[in-house]
Amino acid sequence: MAAAIWASCSSLARVLHLSPLHYSLHRYKSATLLFFSTSSNKPPKLTVYAQARRALSSKTKGDELATAADLSFEAPLKIVEYPDPILRAKNKRIGTFDANLKKLVDEMFDIMYKTDGIGLSAPQVGMNVQLMVFNAAGERGEGEEIVLVNPRVSRYCRRFIPYDEGCLSFPEIYGDVERPDSVKVDAQDINGARFEISLSALPARVFQHEFDHLQGVLFFERMTDEVLDAIREDLVALEKKYVEKTGLPTPESINTRKVKKAAVGFGKS
Repeated sequence: MAAAIWASCSSLARVLHLSPLHYSLHRYKSATLLFFSTSSNKPPKLTVYAQARRALSSKTKGDELATAADLSFEAPLKIVEYPDPILRAKNKRIGTFDANLKKLVDEMFDIMYKTDGIGLSAPQVGMNVQLMVFNAAGERGEGEEIVLVNPRVSRYCRRFIPYDEGCLSFPEIYGDVERPDSVKVDAQDINGARFEISLSALPARVFQHEFDHLQGVLFFERMTDEVLDAIREDLVALEKKYVEKTGLPTPESINTRKVKKAAVGFGKS
């Protein structure tokens, strides 16, 4: 079994000091500190649009391709909040890599920084396409801005870590979520080139949170019943806010649906 555990789980050494930004990533349940791996599997340094490391021959099958209309937007972008059905809609694969996509990426980074985020997925700004951006530093001009188009997870680490997460689509709501400590990802960059990237610690957690959004999975679905109960009233308040703002019935209710921990995305290899 040990041989099956991904090697990037093996070495933890450098303390990362964080402020409570988008994920409120400032503590573990165990009160230990968050570390970055300093092993050979440490994520490569990337430029703003994540340069391709090597070509991948396989293509994603079965996903509907986004049209020009699906990628049309008006600036400035706005954050979509729970329980808006946009957060549950199917997200289409991007096949056009042009100036409009680059502009969308720029706008996503802009609103992410303005709302004190460290990660953002396209459905969170009303765009149902497979696109995410993140920067674990949470500050423009600091850290590394990463863009992933049509991402897929090729491997998860078997080491699970609990941590206090938040989400821009759930303002001021936080709760512990267990996620694999490392992931290996296949994706395309802003120019459409395919590449593979390994992520660990904070970048891996940010990626998995945003990747869940691309699957229509929300972070409270990965919480234990105990943690979910602690934020239930806050979720109900957001549902009431949606009804008051739109005049429509809430598309989902935390009190009328049986919530199970989401199974999507945590397969182990």
